[in-house]
Amino acid sequence: MTNETNLATMENPAVTMRDMMEKLGHHDEIETPEGLDLTKPHLVTVPSHRKIEDLTAKHLAAAEHLKPTRRKGTARFDDLQSLIDWTNRNKGETSVLFAKPDLQAPTITCVADYHAGGAADPLNPDGDPSARHCHHRAIYDFPLSEEWKAWTAISGEPMLKDELGEFIEANAKDIMDPTPAIIAGKEGDKNQTWENRLIQTAQQIEGRYGQLTQLLQMSRQFQVYETSDLKVVSNRDTGESEIQFLNEHKGPDGQPLKIPNLIIIAIPVFMGGAAYRMPVRFRYRKAGSTVRFILSVYNPEKAFEAAFKEAVEEATEQTGLPTFRGTPEA
Repeated sequence: MTNETNLATMENPAVTMRDMMEKLGHHDEIETPEGLDLTKPHLVTVPSHRKIEDLTAKHLAAAEHLKPTRRKGTARFDDLQSLIDWTNRNKGETSVLFAKPDLQAPTITCVADYHAGGAADPLNPDGDPSARHCHHRAIYDFPLSEEWKAWTAISGEPMLKDELGEFIEANAKDIMDPTPAIIAGKEGDKNQTWENRLIQTAQQIEGRYGQLTQLLQMSRQFQVYETSDLKVVSNRDTGESEIQFLNEHKGPDGQPLKIPNLIIIAIPVFMGGAAYRMPVRFRYRKAGSTVRFILSVYNPEKAFEAAFKEAVEEATEQTGLPTFRGTPEA
C-alpha cells in the first residue's frame, strides 16, 4: 500500500517542465502609466535573469502613433522666396538663419527650433532650459548660373586658338563692348558708377578694353612672329657688363603687336539673378610654334559677395530673424 501511495503522489517530470515553461513564457500587457513623464527613462525588469529594459523609446513610439510630439526634418527649396515663406510659417522666438558664402555651393539655412539665447545651464538637474533639438530646418541651395559656371571653369586655363574661338562664339552673348567713356579711360561724374569702376580696374592693371569682334578675329587669324635683339649694358664704375636678349612679338606686317588685354562680360552670379559687369583679363603665351590663350575673370569674388549679400539681406529683412555667417551645429 505504501508503494502505491508514493507512486500516486510522485510528481510527473513532464508536467513539472510544462508548468515551468508556462511561467517563464508568461507575459503581461503593458499600458502607458497615467501621467508618465516622457522626458525621463521608464525602466522595468523582465524575468530573464532580471534584465533591465528601457521602455522609453517604445512609449515615445506609441505616443507618436497618431501624430508626432515635435517637429523635425529638413525641407529643401528651389527658390529663395519659398525659404522665406516657409520660415515665416514656422519661425518662433528662437529661430535663426545661417548663410554660407561658399563660392562653389552657397546656401542659406533656417533652423526653426534653434537654441534660445543666453548662457547654457549645464548644472540644472532638469536640463538646460534654453536647449532645443535643432531638428526642424529648411535649406536653400543657391543655383549658380550657367554663365557663371562656364566663365569660372575656363578662368586661368590655357586654350588653343580653336578652343578660344569655340568658347567665344558659344558665349558671345555674355561679352559687351566698352562704352565710349570706358574707351576714353577717364573717370568722370557723367559716367555710370560701373563705368568708373571698370576704368579704375584698367588703370590698376594697365589694361586696354577690347571688343568682341577683335577677339573673334584673333581666334581665327592670330599669328605671332618673334624677334630677338641683343642689348649690352656696361657699368663704367665697376667695368661689369650685362647682356640681355629682348624678345618682341610682332604681327605678320612686322609691326609690334598691340592687342587688348581686357574684355567686359555681363553675367548673373545666380540663376535668374541680375547681371554683374566684370572685367576679364586676356593674355597669350607663346611656346615655340604654339600659342596658348588665357582668359581670367578679374576678382570674381567681388561680384559673388555682392549678389550673395543682396539675397541674404532680402531674407533677413522679410523674416525678421538674426542671420549668422556659417553653418549650424550638426
